Amino acid sequence: MNAWNPGGQPPYDPRAGHPPQPGPYPPRIPHPYGPQLYPPHPGPPVSPGPLRRLWLRIGPIHTARRVFKPSRPGIVDDAFVARVQKIRTLVGLGAVVWMSVAYKVAQSVGDIADDRLSQSWNSVLMLSVTFPVAMGVLLALAAPSARRELLRRAARCFGAIVAIVAAVGVFPAAVLSGFVDGRFATSPAMAVVTYGTTILTFLWVVPFMFWGIGLALVHVFRTADIHETVPPLLAMTLVWEMTLVDLFTGAYAGVPGPLRVLFMLGAPVSVTAVSLWELHRLRAHYGITVRDMLMRQPS
Repeated sequence: MNAWNPGGQPPYDPRAGHPPQPGPYPPRIPHPYGPQLYPPHPGPPVSPGPLRRLWLRIGPIHTARRVFKPSRPGIVDDAFVARVQKIRTLVGLGAVVWMSVAYKVAQSVGDIADDRLSQSWNSVLMLSVTFPVAMGVLLALAAPSARRELLRRAARCFGAIVAIVAAVGVFPAAVLSGFVDGRFATSPAMAVVTYGTTILTFLWVVPFMFWGIGLALVHVFRTADIHETVPPLLAMTLVWEMTLVDLFTGAYAGVPGPLRVLFMLGAPVSVTAVSLWELHRLRAHYGITVRDMLMRQPS
């Protein structure tokens, strides 16, 4: 009680007996589970430094993607087909590893890895020989007016072949020339240049080579740049060629006969099935056929 409130009454509220007036914002309703914490608002993205940008542009992985992945404008990239191909590859790899361990085809995990790398490199070499022959057949069957365009599209495919062969050839060239042994390190300055260049070359070439071999096989030397139907056709051809090589070189020795036949036919049959399904999917969902690759008008 004071001079301003002699009766000790509660302070006068001009809004008493009247509904609350709406404010500029709706009333805050408490959350039934208590106050909620929200993550802080993310700040602006931090741009990489100049060295990081340079490495992202000329690094081995990024360069391998530019060299071995198809990039023709308007190309059809079916994610579902890529997922099925990846599953088939993983299942096939798992079966080979199981067979190698169960029947002691390989003595260690390192032997299995070396065998798979050797198999992949042999596939790259076989594909490097098969592709020019297939390109010659394609040019013979295509319409004469389309041959110049097909050759233009195939230029990057030939470039990818040259790139992977050159990357693998760096190592024997460095050894045979004496560069690795320091033959050119005739002075302290030349020693720094020689060994520094050797280290940088190996740090760049090794990732590029391994990544490039994988991408070259997955994208069949980026032959989708020619036409979307070329990769499945070449994949079927390559896998049956490699099966013939395995047959004549006695692959999977020590494995029981029926199981050996199953493993030797498993890869070509599964790849052929996936490739035929891919061709069907291209025709059914995108209207792309082999006739389109030949650029011939329907008769």
